[in-house]
Amino acid sequence: MAKRRQTADRSTKPLVKTPIRIGPLDAKALIAELRQLHEAAGDPDVERMPEDEEIYAALLYAEKHASALRRGTPEAQCSAALHRVRLWEYLREQTDLHQLRAVTDARGAGVPWARLAPALAVAAPSAAYNKAKRLQAVTLTDDTPAARPVRRTPEAVLEAERRRALEAEAERRRQEAAERSHRLLLPVARRLLEQRSALVLDEDAEYWLDEISAVLPDCATPTQMVSLDRYLGAAVRSLRKLEQRTASPVTTNREAHAAYLAAAALQNEEGGHEPPSPSRGSRSITA
Repeated sequence: MAKRRQTADRSTKPLVKTPIRIGPLDAKALIAELRQLHEAAGDPDVERMPEDEEIYAALLYAEKHASALRRGTPEAQCSAALHRVRLWEYLREQTDLHQLRAVTDARGAGVPWARLAPALAVAAPSAAYNKAKRLQAVTLTDDTPAARPVRRTPEAVLEAERRRALEAEAERRRQEAAERSHRLLLPVARRLLEQRSALVLDEDAEYWLDEISAVLPDCATPTQMVSLDRYLGAAVRSLRKLEQRTASPVTTNREAHAAYLAAAALQNEEGGHEPPSPSRGSRSITA
């Protein structure tokens, strides 16, 4: 009989099935329901049950006094037991998150892995590091459409961290590009308007240049900047379409052509449009 072929399971591969988690839970409300079940069953010590906010202590009480529910209905016993199971699962999920925060604070305070090892109930600094990485899995998700939790291995966590770092760097570059374009937006738009008489315009281009002219003098707020950017982009697209439709340049001198190229380059940086060809516009530039 042929042996079944074993396939290697990459440690960075996400879990095959989405883990089921309790997630957000109104724990205090469940403790209050537990209290009501004990009161309804005639638990003589219910007054000693800790407050609803003291989830751990209240669960220990409910565990110790579970026999008091036998005076009530079987359904009450089942409901109380299920509440306890759900609340313990909730606390277990919360434990990973809070322990990770404690480890992060310890590392931030300069605690070496050798000192963290006994606190994490492991035997070596490397084991402490790996356990901390596994704890980080509760704060990360993979890049699948379902955004499943990352597999609890150091390799999977490191891969998720690497991916997040790349995404953060890409976002930083996008923000820098947006800030750079906003700094250039006002002078570029102003320069294009100054060369309006040297532009060949159709109805659409005229309309968008009018919009730019209306918003430009008082353009200061983020909303106004967004509007100006939108109007400038629309003007550039209108000029580009006119140039393509007529197979003729839309500028009549060097200054106008330079202003058009600057506006097109700014929009190209933001939206990935192809700028107009300098050679095509230069045919009509007068000395």
